[in-house]
Amino acid sequence: MSATASSVPAGCTACGAATVRSFVQITDVPIHCNLLWPDHDSARRAPRGQITLSFCSTCGHVFNSAFDPSLMEYTQAYENSLHFSPRFQAYAEALAARLVDRYQIRGMDVIDVGCGKGDFLAMVCEHGNNRGYGFDPSFVPENMSAEKAARMTIVQDFYSAKYAGTKADLITCRHVLEHIQFPREFVRNVRQTVGDRMNTLVFFEVPNVMYTLKDLGIWDLIYEHCSYFSVPSLREVFRSCGFTVKELHELYEGQFLGIDTVAAHAPAASPDVATAEDVRRIDGFVTKFAEEYASKVALWRSRLGEWKARRASVAVWGGGSKGVTFLNVLNPGDTVSCMVDINPRKQGMFVAGTGQRVVAPEHLRTVTPDVVIIMNPVYRDEIAGQLKALGLTPEIMVA
Repeated sequence: MSATASSVPAGCTACGAATVRSFVQITDVPIHCNLLWPDHDSARRAPRGQITLSFCSTCGHVFNSAFDPSLMEYTQAYENSLHFSPRFQAYAEALAARLVDRYQIRGMDVIDVGCGKGDFLAMVCEHGNNRGYGFDPSFVPENMSAEKAARMTIVQDFYSAKYAGTKADLITCRHVLEHIQFPREFVRNVRQTVGDRMNTLVFFEVPNVMYTLKDLGIWDLIYEHCSYFSVPSLREVFRSCGFTVKELHELYEGQFLGIDTVAAHAPAASPDVATAEDVRRIDGFVTKFAEEYASKVALWRSRLGEWKARRASVAVWGGGSKGVTFLNVLNPGDTVSCMVDINPRKQGMFVAGTGQRVVAPEHLRTVTPDVVIIMNPVYRDEIAGQLKALGLTPEIMVA
């Protein structure tokens, strides 16, 4: 891992401008953080790639200029659902309710692009008595209850122009666009499928790169995410593809961005007046991030070295992408004995790259950790409560 200025990529993957500089490189990262592995050895042999973070000073987009889309494969083994967390479940329910209530999506047709296991689509259908159509090759039918499934039709395929005949009053797409190397092409295709349905609401949600930059969230950097959106870059992608932005706001304590749009009669001819000012502000955070990345890695390596020296028992809580990145960047070996996750579909599997076993919270009774490292501060109270219920009092640290 290093923070360095490497070769300048050809152009921005969001706006095409040549005003791009690279600022951080991370080598040897797992291609898929959310692909589960059945045993330690296969997890250790997980395919790896390189991240070269680059910044566009025209639109404020951050992207992995070393990304190779041919390495990506999304199957039913891909598991990234966060809905087992009461905190996240409450957030998703509130988001579904907001979309239904604010835009009066009741008794209507809803498309969810990249619907995952169908959790959010089911919420929108239930809250507004809507009919749902989901698209995702990783969908597992047996994980959906019959009651929820009755409201939805799920296609185990990527959403594309061949499904343009499936019309909707609301199109949602959450945590998909960051996986797309050239987001304008994807959003332009969505605009084409909307056609002349000028009242169709199109809602996208993506991780907020400013949360990563401002809070030095280096564990948010994963190979699967080739696009890291800021407010100006997300806004300009949609405006340039023929959408009118109704609302664009930070969600989930600033970790996500949500954009509400409807079709415009023509793509925007020039950037929004706020874009240049927003991008200048982001530029400063990019510079600071590059300077401090190596320092944060060194700090955590030092902590892990101290725990190893005194033979402390350490567990990481959070089997998502943040936890996988944390372990692969630091490579702590058996200093971290296990990774805890409340998603039962992850338990018993192994972490890509480093091979720690993913366990249920109850397993910690046998490990009795001295330290539990939490990957996302949003869940601190939730996790602290579960540890207390297990009769455990480890030191809790947020990565």
